[in-house]
Amino acid sequence: MVQKFIDRYCRALGWLMVGSLVLMVLMVFGNVVMRYGFNSGITLSEELSRWLFVWMTFMGAVVALNERAHLGTDSLISRLPVLGKKLCLAISLVLMLFVCWLVFQGAWEQVKINWESTSAVMQTSMAYFYASGMTFAILAAPVLLLNLWRLVSGQMTESELIGIRESEEMPIGDPRP
Repeated sequence: MVQKFIDRYCRALGWLMVGSLVLMVLMVFGNVVMRYGFNSGITLSEELSRWLFVWMTFMGAVVALNERAHLGTDSLISRLPVLGKKLCLAISLVLMLFVCWLVFQGAWEQVKINWESTSAVMQTSMAYFYASGMTFAILAAPVLLLNLWRLVSGQMTESELIGIRESEEMPIGDPRP
């Protein structure tokens, strides 16, 4: 049930990323055409594209976390016995939760500091830019907590104890082993 909810919000994030990418391409391409063809430009294009790129990166990190698609190496972990793999995975999940907390805390401080500051072109509060880190931490934590719960409760298979997969091993359309 929780995994279905996480999968749904990751699917929604995927659609938001697609929309962001389309908007970025249209704005940047339109700006290039206007600069070279009409000697003018869209001033909003560069700044909004940068903001969308940052938000898209954080959203993509959450989706990749859910799909276990981040880069990694398993040369040591794959040689450990099952208990060693479980211990390493538990430590890594706890450390990632701690990093989520640090990202949230730092982003929150930046939001508070920059609430009154506005961006140069859009004249929008810079707090919205830094809120991307808070959003990442809030959306990534349930993924990590669910994985930690599945590990502690014994619901993970041995193949899931190693956090990476070769790209050839990934079935089409199914992000999990």
